[in-house]
Amino acid sequence: MKHIYKAAAVVFAALSVASCNNNKFTVEGQISGAKDSVLYFENVGLEGINVLDSVKLDDDGDFSFSEAANLAPEFYRLRIADQIINVSIDSTETVQIKGQYPGMASNYTVSGSDNCDKIRELALKQMDLQAKAIALQGNTELGIVKANDSIQTLIDAYKDEVKRNYIYKEPYKAYAYFALFQAIGNYLIFNPRNNKEDIKAFAAVATSWDTYYPHAERGQNLHNIAIEGMKNQRIVAAQNADIQVDASKVNEAGVLDIALLDNKGVQRHLTDLKGQVVLLDFHVFAMDDSPARIITLRELYNKYHSLGLEIFQVSLDSDEHFWKQQTAALPWISVRDEDGINSSRLVMYNIQAVPDFFIIDRGNNLVKRAAQIKDVEAEIKKLL
Repeated sequence: MKHIYKAAAVVFAALSVASCNNNKFTVEGQISGAKDSVLYFENVGLEGINVLDSVKLDDDGDFSFSEAANLAPEFYRLRIADQIINVSIDSTETVQIKGQYPGMASNYTVSGSDNCDKIRELALKQMDLQAKAIALQGNTELGIVKANDSIQTLIDAYKDEVKRNYIYKEPYKAYAYFALFQAIGNYLIFNPRNNKEDIKAFAAVATSWDTYYPHAERGQNLHNIAIEGMKNQRIVAAQNADIQVDASKVNEAGVLDIALLDNKGVQRHLTDLKGQVVLLDFHVFAMDDSPARIITLRELYNKYHSLGLEIFQVSLDSDEHFWKQQTAALPWISVRDEDGINSSRLVMYNIQAVPDFFIIDRGNNLVKRAAQIKDVEAEIKKLL
């Protein structure tokens, strides 16, 4: 899948969010100590970096760049030689940046954008991590093995902090997207190819972007990266179990698969429902409002199942026996996640509270989540 390799284009790049209108945003400020230097304003796209504008700085170092806002998140950077300031835009705002050259990549301030401020924090943290890693690598007293182990310990701690405070905190934000593509040297800190926990981080941001920017190419790229990583995980797991799997036969889908046992002990895959319109429902039967919600779902199911609607309901109940009792007479697919509120699937789908649901089209593409839907029946009818 070609989109996964587009991640390399943003390893050291700035990321931003732009609003859905034809107005302009502005990035302005001063870079001192850079007289006669050329300051470039660049777009960091999935296919590469493009220069949008430039200015030769005078004694004051003043600059101002304006560009049309985009329909979906887009990313930019300021650059003099190899010094880069990451810029994030989430509206038609005016972002002000004041820096000092040389060393402007770390020696600058930003105002007018919380995303830009968070990206600055992340950039400084990444620089600190890289400096510590280089120091460990150059410490001849440690030896190669010990130095590498120490570096990996640093990276693991960094990833834990960034996941907790940046990625999972607000996965729909530009700075969460930016965090996914930070790197040391030419290596991504978060490895979406074969690290299970890192794939979850990509999946969480992908699901948020599906919700807030449903037609964004970047969101689809994230989705593809997560799916490719999951495919790799399944292949490795099969190989470890001495099972031969043809990679071409591992199905690709527009939703992140959920594979759990149903109330009859049969494993059910969400992606097996391709060809049907699916209401993916996360539910807790022990909640007070559960009976009323089940009645509503029954009405939808009875009305539209014959036309192609299926319900894939994921229970987070801790009591398995109670869940089986509650679902024994339900006509749709009922599975249970034994990890409950600690489930990684809640992270993958960026679920902050239960109940929550999603609508998936016949092509296995996640279309909308509950927060975007005013009339669930109308949304289902449009897809049938």
